[in-house]
Amino acid sequence: VQLQASGGGLVQAGDSLRLSCAASGRTSRTMGWFRQAPGKEREFVGVSRFSTGTTYYADSVKGRFTISRDNAKNTVYLQMNSLNPEDTADYYCAASTSTIILSAIRSRASYDYWGQGTQVTVSS
Repeated sequence: VQLQASGGGLVQAGDSLRLSCAASGRTSRTMGWFRQAPGKEREFVGVSRFSTGTTYYADSVKGRFTISRDNAKNTVYLQMNSLNPEDTADYYCAASTSTIILSAIRSRASYDYWGQGTQVTVSS
């Protein structure tokens, strides 16, 4: 699976931004996003489990971020609203072609494929 992420940029607090992740190759079962702020570990943001149509979000973004999917384009989106400076990070698209058990859905180790990061900077 090859993943191509795009859509990052510099925005002000309160603004919105939409990231895209275009996938090619094998069919993924779960796709989503992680992020890594400077000096911090890469953390879970949210993912979509395609078999059930269920999405899972980190508490820090719940209610502000939304993951959607365009099947025709094989692309997953991350709509980010009400951005704040704490959202500043490199955002990485991730995918798995295997079934991930629910208890591991937020773990980086569950995802076999990663896109390049796209940088999001939110100024105050």
